[in-house]
Amino acid sequence: MFSRTTADPSLLRGLTQRRLGRRDALRLGGLSALGAALAACGVEGKGAPAASLDGSTIATFWNGKAQNGRVDFANWPLYMDPERPELTRFTERTGITVNYDEVIQEMGPWFAKVQPQLSAKQPIGYDLMVITNGIQFGQFRSAGFLAPLDHARLPNFTKNAAAKYSQEAFDPGNVFSVPWASGITGIAYDPEKVKRPITKLADLWDPEFKGKVGMMSDVTELANFGLLATGSVPAESGEAEWRKAAAKLKQQRDAGIVRKYYQQEYVDALGKGEVWITQAWSGDIFQKNLSEGTNLKFVIPEEGGTIWTDNFAIPVTAANPVDAIMLMDFFYEVENAASLAEYINYVCPVPAAREKTTVADNELVFPSDADYAKLHYYVDFNTAEEQQDFSKIFDPIVLG
Repeated sequence: MFSRTTADPSLLRGLTQRRLGRRDALRLGGLSALGAALAACGVEGKGAPAASLDGSTIATFWNGKAQNGRVDFANWPLYMDPERPELTRFTERTGITVNYDEVIQEMGPWFAKVQPQLSAKQPIGYDLMVITNGIQFGQFRSAGFLAPLDHARLPNFTKNAAAKYSQEAFDPGNVFSVPWASGITGIAYDPEKVKRPITKLADLWDPEFKGKVGMMSDVTELANFGLLATGSVPAESGEAEWRKAAAKLKQQRDAGIVRKYYQQEYVDALGKGEVWITQAWSGDIFQKNLSEGTNLKFVIPEEGGTIWTDNFAIPVTAANPVDAIMLMDFFYEVENAASLAEYINYVCPVPAAREKTTVADNELVFPSDADYAKLHYYVDFNTAEEQQDFSKIFDPIVLG
């Protein structure tokens, strides 16, 4: 596992480290017990189901809400410049004080922590939080724990967000959330070892690379690539598609094509030549090339890759929702989106910010429209039971 205490200081920000922490939060492989534990603890999503979100529902939430001059903001570690320049500008412009806490480490424990207060219709101490698409997002949503967003209060988001983000399978139309930042799962390879361009998921099944292919032990990531390789859309898949994808992945394993199912160490394995081609996260390859001067290539396969998103959301019991939604929209101003992207190097949801950064030409931070068109959201789970069924199908591939 990645150690924050021993890491090169140059990597103590940006995608590589943050990505590992986030993937731990979503990992299903070996964590089937997470869903069971949540259910056993009574935190599977108790609360009133979300009401039908017509205009009157949104108006009912926002009517009478006023600016209070404060936002309590919960985020993940290393997801903003420690000097907080964007928050300083926000306060200077609006007079709103922001209390920024890096208190979210994993989604399961975060949901478990705040669920009792939200079920009791009590504040959780935060007006704004950054939560990841995945099982807990579905639990937050289905339990009625997220405030519906008034898009009339989000003019910068409406004007500047990439079109891809209005089509999110886990929150169509951004009813409850707007993106903070995203990342891409695709294929990385070493052009010194692989003498032809890698363009397809099928390359991960090519016997030419027998014993030199890396796949992820994160069953969410592994399964979604199996689904794409068999022609399924992950977000629209069910058990029949899952079993077909699992058979495809078992075929790859049993043929000896996969050297190993990796956690974060796949990056080092690729750099050392232990694998020549591997399933990979865009930010890891960006940081590897940046910090070590390597020339590893990252591609989004023709059949598609996956995109994950960390999202702004307002708890339904927030004490200062007007201030919170003002801060959300502030980050969709081009200059502020550029400032954030310049520091964290995640996929920026504001394409126009590209020209105001030093990473304008890097499509790992600013994907092209053609790249976005090939990206899919993960299989979405609303219950722990769905997640457990999924895991029972795919866990044996890695564990076997």
